[in-house]
Amino acid sequence: MAASSLLRSSPFFSSPQQRNPRTINNSPRFLTVKATISSSDKSVDTTPVIKSHRRPADENIRQEAHRRCSSEPNNFSAKYVPFNADPGCTESYSLDEIVYRSRSGGLLDVQHDMEALKEFDGNYWKNLFDGRIGKTNWPYGSGVWSKKEWVLPEIDSDDIVSAFEGNSNMFWAERYGKQHLGMNDLWVKHCGISHTGSFKDLGMTVLVSQVNRLRKMNRPVVGVGCASTGDTSAALSAYCASAGIPSIVFLPANKISMAQLVQPIANGAFVLSLDTDFDGCMQLVREVTSELPIYLANSLNSLRIEGQKTAAIEILQQFDWEVPDWVIVPGGNLGNIYAFYKGFHMCKELGLVDRIPRLVCAQAANANPLYLHYKSGWTDFSPVKAKTTFASAIQIGDPVSIDRAVYALQNSNGIVEEATEEELMDAMAQADSTGMFICPHTGVALTALDKLRNSGVIRPTDRTVVVSTAHGLKFTQSKIDYHSKAIPEMACRLANPPVNVKADFGSVMDVLKKYLLSKESKN
Repeated sequence: MAASSLLRSSPFFSSPQQRNPRTINNSPRFLTVKATISSSDKSVDTTPVIKSHRRPADENIRQEAHRRCSSEPNNFSAKYVPFNADPGCTESYSLDEIVYRSRSGGLLDVQHDMEALKEFDGNYWKNLFDGRIGKTNWPYGSGVWSKKEWVLPEIDSDDIVSAFEGNSNMFWAERYGKQHLGMNDLWVKHCGISHTGSFKDLGMTVLVSQVNRLRKMNRPVVGVGCASTGDTSAALSAYCASAGIPSIVFLPANKISMAQLVQPIANGAFVLSLDTDFDGCMQLVREVTSELPIYLANSLNSLRIEGQKTAAIEILQQFDWEVPDWVIVPGGNLGNIYAFYKGFHMCKELGLVDRIPRLVCAQAANANPLYLHYKSGWTDFSPVKAKTTFASAIQIGDPVSIDRAVYALQNSNGIVEEATEEELMDAMAQADSTGMFICPHTGVALTALDKLRNSGVIRPTDRTVVVSTAHGLKFTQSKIDYHSKAIPEMACRLANPPVNVKADFGSVMDVLKKYLLSKESKN
């Protein structure tokens, strides 16, 4: 039968009178054509086959997950232990306990039952994690919860609070790498392409999910509180609002962008604007949470590390489990650099990869306690009084996770670099001019990359990943000030202000010709 005749014979191309009234109103996505070709006469059976809905209309994805009864192993567990404790230490706590510090006052860490995880080889974990990417199966559509066995293995999926965060874009910075650094394998991990516009979502989904579990267990938790320079408060308030849990936010007055301030307000958080800096807010929230049944959500709480480490696993997945040479992370309170180390190290220990990348922590020169500690050869650490920086989310002089960061860097042959205000703003403008739209904190990381390339530490062929921690739209005022050349004592050498021109053809042609000639001379 000719193709045109076959099409005309199809129920979709017949006259309205000939169409089957039972199929005419069905959406095409629920109807397929069964095409069977006989080997003798080459005739085609075009009997429509109606597919049923993927789940009953009155069933949600949580209920569907129960019905499907996942056959994946679930005999895994995790607990709190003192961070970097001696091997003989027996101190530990259930994740269902409300505890933030060890008996000695040190940090805690979430320790997984590695022996149980090692019962499955690296290929098993690769296939499991890769098979969940991009799906809507609850809760595995999330980049965090697709690694549930490595995050909170014992939580019931019904208690999870998720916006299907993670799975963020890995951007090949082709033009930036080629033109400015002589590199052809430079990548930017856009963790800011997330539910609230920052990487903080990765950790907050874990923390709020555990709080949701505790409240269902009738533990004394009336709400969740945090000190914030912006992004933590946005993530906390969004996830708490999703679960119907009160959130309390301590913010330093006039020290965060309006885009960051409006997020917790819009999500219904109780916002306290305090006449102090982040370190002052952190001190107050720790005192308050020790007296009131408010759960502490800052990175002192090691649950957030468990979510943030999944970004490292995502990087390996996106390179088909090949390990990059370098990963560069902006650092403020310093939980994130340890989270990346922990994610890479777990993959190595469980046989998914055979090495980990070298880590670089990048700090703003105006808030650089880790950099000074590194330059001193890791001698006694001293907090600093953080000065104002455009990279406001890392304007922290006394980071909670200093011990975690030092451990991560020492065990990854890591490096710490810094960026001045002019360097980070120029780097941000330069990156934006090549097609990105990054935050000032990513400008800090790109400055560190530029310095390490110029010194020859990072080679032109090294596969390098720069972690972008927040969306550029949260920091539009800093970009406006830069391109308006409105920043005191800063040259703003890459500023690109709009050109004022009369609304007539001759004036427009004059400025366009001048612009096009200038571009031609540069090529």
